[in-house]
Order: sequence, then structure tokens, then C-alpha cells
Amino acid sequence: MPGVTRRTLLALTAVASVVEPTFAEEEGISSELKALILTHETAYDALHRAVHRPGSSWHDRHRADRIEEQALLAICSFPATSRSDCRAKAGYLLTVEARGELDLEDHIQAILHAMMRD
Repeated sequence: MPGVTRRTLLALTAVASVVEPTFAEEEGISSELKALILTHETAYDALHRAVHRPGSSWHDRHRADRIEEQALLAICSFPATSRSDCRAKAGYLLTVEARGELDLEDHIQAILHAMMRD
């Protein structure tokens, strides 16, 4: 099905989901990256609640999707410089990608731009 992404499927189905344990509990990562990961985990959970909540409106689901997307984009854009931050960011994004959620061109561009920063 061309053009079908995780976001489309979440909006159209009520498939049960499992949220991974928090990556922000890892030791040695910066407080800024921890905050970004916690923000995304919270937004991801809110998106699933909005999708699966009986009676939720298209507006509620769309708003939750945009918030989750922006939170993930913030992690992608984060310029990880320490070894701990690089490992935590890569590990988190690999987990997100394994769920099929690193699906926007903006995500990949943000990751690459963050890698080029000094």
C-alpha cells in the first residue's frame, strides 16, 4: 500500500500498542537529551491514548500526532556530542525506527543536519 505510514495506520485503526521502557533513565546522558526523550515518550503515549479513546475526534488525533511528530523531530535535531548522548540518541532512534515510526523525510534530514553541527 503506497503512501501508508505508521501515522496513517494509527489514525485509521485501533491496534493495541506497547510503549517501550524509558530511554531517558540511562546514566551519563545530558539533561537536555533526557528531557527530549521524556517529552517524546509522553507525546507518543498521548497519541496512542487519543487514537484508542472512544469518541476521540479527528482534531484530537491530528493534534496529538503533530505534537508527537515535533517531539521526535526535536530528538532527531539534537546535536549529540558526547559518547553517552550519541549512544542514547542512536539507541532511542533505532527503537523508534524498529516500530516503523521514523518515516518522515524531515526526520532523516534533521538527523543528518545534527551530525554536521560543530
